[in-house]
Amino acid sequence: MPASVIDGKGIADAIRANLKEEVSRMRAIGITPKLHVILVGQKPESLNYVRIKERSSKEIGMGFELEQLPESTKESELIDRIKKLNTDPSVNGMLVQLPLPLHIKRMNVLGAISPEKDVDGLTPLNMGKLVAGDETLSAATSKGIIRLFEASGTVLAGRNVVIINRSLNVGKPLVSLLLNRNATVTICHSFTTNVEQFTRIADIVICAVGRPGFLTGAMVRKGSVVIDVGLTYVHGKGVGDVDASVKDVASRITTVPHGVGPMTVAMLLENTVLVTKKQHGI
Repeated sequence: MPASVIDGKGIADAIRANLKEEVSRMRAIGITPKLHVILVGQKPESLNYVRIKERSSKEIGMGFELEQLPESTKESELIDRIKKLNTDPSVNGMLVQLPLPLHIKRMNVLGAISPEKDVDGLTPLNMGKLVAGDETLSAATSKGIIRLFEASGTVLAGRNVVIINRSLNVGKPLVSLLLNRNATVTICHSFTTNVEQFTRIADIVICAVGRPGFLTGAMVRKGSVVIDVGLTYVHGKGVGDVDASVKDVASRITTVPHGVGPMTVAMLLENTVLVTKKQHGI
């Protein structure tokens, strides 16, 4: 029997509907959450992601502002701009769209963002809090994956989970989120040899390598749960990391699109509402 699909879009739509009601209540007392996004350069994929965030923000009644800076922007100029936004009371949540141009050091930029406005959950302080067990502001994609598990009734305690990714916004925060839920976690990455020796014994596989069809049915255990986080554009169409053959082996699976992507955006909106409420003592 083919794997059942975990409907990320449906789950995200329900979350956004609840957020829309919450934002409406906040607007009724004169508070409108506002998200400010800085985009350095003109990468089409990054601009597309930002436009999705803009559309989703406006759909639930939030304020949104996109600030586009040229590719040649100096790191010091970007950090100066972030510091001004940190003290701007009209901006509740802020993020710098990644990736950044090669001449700008990502960690210097993330470290400049106020942790109280860090809706991506990637500042050193918020990442450190997550490791210590405080999940208040978790990285949006990782948080979205956990919510997919919760909404689909996927048990995490005692399960063997393999993550094929070690990035700052997916693999690393996911380790803490999963450990907090008593899962046993293994990280695989580009230097891991024979990845299949780990994935074949996993109860859950989370794949985010950006290589279409990377994870095949022969690499996963019968009845496992597979989460596809990959997104690569092939001939203008977004495709994931998980090969179609996995559907005949796994018990549950996410698809691309309509899987993790909508959840990431929903969690970003949720984080913006959370920081706004905290800033206003709600």
